[in-house]
Amino acid sequence: MSQHSLVIFDCDGVLVDSERIANESMQDSLQELGLVMSYTEIRTTFMGLSWPDCMKRIEELTGEPLPEGWLQRVQLRDQQWFRDQLQPVPGVREVIRAVKDTQLDYCVASSGDVEKMTLTLGITELLSHFEGRLYSATMVQRGKPHPDLFLHAATQQGHEPASCVVIEDSVHGVTGAVAAGMRVLAYAGDPHADVDGLKAAGGELFTDMREAPTLIGI
Repeated sequence: MSQHSLVIFDCDGVLVDSERIANESMQDSLQELGLVMSYTEIRTTFMGLSWPDCMKRIEELTGEPLPEGWLQRVQLRDQQWFRDQLQPVPGVREVIRAVKDTQLDYCVASSGDVEKMTLTLGITELLSHFEGRLYSATMVQRGKPHPDLFLHAATQQGHEPASCVVIEDSVHGVTGAVAAGMRVLAYAGDPHADVDGLKAAGGELFTDMREAPTLIGI
């Protein structure tokens, strides 16, 4: 029997294989602002952050306010690319099945808003597993890398932080979950994963999502 009572999944990059799509879209959007960043730089800078935090960082980098309607245009492009390309993270269906079979409680804690989670989980046919279990950075004062979102999710699901295990793929997410007093499995299956950063933040590295049930102890 697992020592944990609640499994908290990140969404992007853990449940849905959206990071490449989102980062390529961000790269195009930044180029339109005259800000040229490599794919790796974009992942390091923005991965795991909420949109308000991303926008604040972009304005710091450009030294100018974002154009009116910029976010809406980016989100529309993201949505279209997701509909055309998005798939579940390989092996994650088996993880969800294993968690449900052992009757562990579980939920999602994402920097994205509920509308985005509903879209991406719906496209990948995972939404039915998580209805009523979606927690967004929009629900708390501070998003990742702060602990607020993880603590909120645990409280809403009725669990103590020490009994939670989090599956994350971003340094910001790992940092927040560790700060919340939770064990963190850091998924580094993406070839561009910041392995050193994930480990330094306190995550337990693994590269095949199918390993997660064993690591959770189920």
